[in-house]
Amino acid sequence: MKKLLSTLFSSILIAATLASPIALAQEKSIVVSSTTSTEQSGLFGYILPIFKMKSGIDVKVVAVGTGQALDIGRRGDADVVFVHDKPAEEIFVKEGYSTKRYEVMYNDFILIGPKSDPAKIGGGKDIQAAFQKISAAQAPFISRGDKSGTNAAELRYWKDAGIAVTPNQSWYKETGSGMGPALNTASAMNGYILADRGTWLSFKNRGDLVILVQGDPKLFNQYGVMLVNPAKFPNVKKVEGQAFIDWLISKGGQDVIASYKIDGEQLFFPNAGK
Repeated sequence: MKKLLSTLFSSILIAATLASPIALAQEKSIVVSSTTSTEQSGLFGYILPIFKMKSGIDVKVVAVGTGQALDIGRRGDADVVFVHDKPAEEIFVKEGYSTKRYEVMYNDFILIGPKSDPAKIGGGKDIQAAFQKISAAQAPFISRGDKSGTNAAELRYWKDAGIAVTPNQSWYKETGSGMGPALNTASAMNGYILADRGTWLSFKNRGDLVILVQGDPKLFNQYGVMLVNPAKFPNVKKVEGQAFIDWLISKGGQDVIASYKIDGEQLFFPNAGK
């Protein structure tokens, strides 16, 4: 009996020893705090399995508004931050929460609204003029109101249009939600909304919503990625996090990003190092 137990124990020990390198490889992972548009557009679902296959590193995404994603980085609760508000990202680096920001890709914002278009903005290319008309018509406008990159851009456009918006205005509605839920609200209310093109292309519940304004250079939407500073937060997985960043900005990673399409339309355009 003792001999049998000894043999059994030895077999388990050998199996565990042989399995441990595989188990350790499977345990390699990083946390990326990112904007909702990278997830809700389907981009992460497309590129992350490819990265994991090449690197063995699992990427766990926390998808929130850009402001919240940066705050997660400021607390040291993420290894990498991948967002789209360049001024806020530059402040993040200046404050020492990262040592370098890398540009990865871009797309654009678009102004969505109902086909009936009560503010008569359809076909225009001037985002400020469109916002002025929406305000004048007091047509329903849905704002994310979540300190996201899209919300920050929207507020800049209102300011540049010379209009002060507040949640107290009956026509201006803040949802405090991600892009997908905010689009659902706009669809239900037949309201206007600023959206990133990537999430719009993957959005199914469009109702009577259509693209009304696009093509203004001000609608350019740049994405950047940063490693959270390991000098501030020793728990940051520097090697694995930098490996993810290096892949995103490499030719291979950039080609994968460019290859992501919906109905033949490219959602994001790589521009690392340009």
